[in-house]
Parts: sequence; structure tokens; C-alpha cells
Amino acid sequence: MNEDNFKTKHQTYASTMMSPYLNFDPSLLYKNEPEFILPEGANKQRGRFELAFSQIGSSVIAGSAIGGINGLYNGLKETHVADLKGTVKRTQLLNFMTRQGAGTANILGIMALMYSSFGVLLSWARGKDDEINTITSATLTGALFKSTTGPRKVLVGSLFGFGLSSAYCAFTNRDKIRSIVQSKSFFS
Repeated sequence: MNEDNFKTKHQTYASTMMSPYLNFDPSLLYKNEPEFILPEGANKQRGRFELAFSQIGSSVIAGSAIGGINGLYNGLKETHVADLKGTVKRTQLLNFMTRQGAGTANILGIMALMYSSFGVLLSWARGKDDEINTITSATLTGALFKSTTGPRKVLVGSLFGFGLSSAYCAFTNRDKIRSIVQSKSFFS
């Protein structure tokens, strides 16, 4: 009887398995709970400092891609004008792509580093992470990035950062803005 009971349990378990080759029940892998452990009282959202690493890395990669495409375009123009062929043309194209890709990656990486640094410092100083930090960080980044080119370009850089960050905040908070505009207390 004991052996029959074992066979019945084993056959029941085997019939519910979806993957007989792996010798486990795959339904154990799919849970609707978070798969990371948070300390008690911790936020379920990553903070500004944690997001800085992905922002900087993404900016460097995007800058490299944009610069490489721009370098390919410029290289094709220059090699066509110079009437280069074969290996020399390929080498010149690679030189253009590498030089402009690295330069653009460096510029965007530095801008992302400055923006993230300002954002982390403001978030730490104010104790909040909100749209004011985003707009202030972008404005200061534009001003600092153009700080060696004179006061007029500092103003242009800071206005560019302000405008870009304001557009980003307006886009990400469009529901909140819509509810404020539709409320009667806005016009009173």
C-alpha cells in the first residue's frame, strides 16, 4: 500500500509538471511579487543617486551612437570629395566615426554627470525629489557647461536647460497640469 501511495503522489506531481526535462515545476518561477528585498521603510522607487548611473551610461552610449552616425555621414562626404577608394576610404570612414563618436559621447557623458550631480545635491539638500530639482539641475548644467565661453552663452545654455527640462516636466506631469487647469480654484 505504501508503494501505491508513493506512485499516486508521484504521478500526480508528474502530471502537473510543465517541463519534465528540467525536473521542477516552472510555475514556481513566476510570482507577482517583487523579486528584490527592500529594507523596512524604504521607498519602492529608485532614488536620484541610483538613477544617475543609468542616466550617465545611457548618455555616453547615445552620444557614441549619434557621433558615430554623424561621423559616417561626414566621412562619406569627405571621402567622396577626395575621391578615395578601397582600404583608404574605409580607414578614413572609421577615423571619422571613431573621432566624432568619442567626442559626442564625452560631451553628453559630461553633461549627464553634471546634471546628475546637481540633481543628487539638490535632492539631498532639499530632502525632496521633485520637478523643481529637475528644472534647477538642468538650468545649472546648461550654465556650467557653457561657463567658459562668456556670459551671453552661459545665459543661452541655462535657458536651453531650463526650456528642455520644463518641457520634460510638462510632458511627464500632463495629467496633473490638466487637472489643475480644469479645477475652478485655478481661475479664482
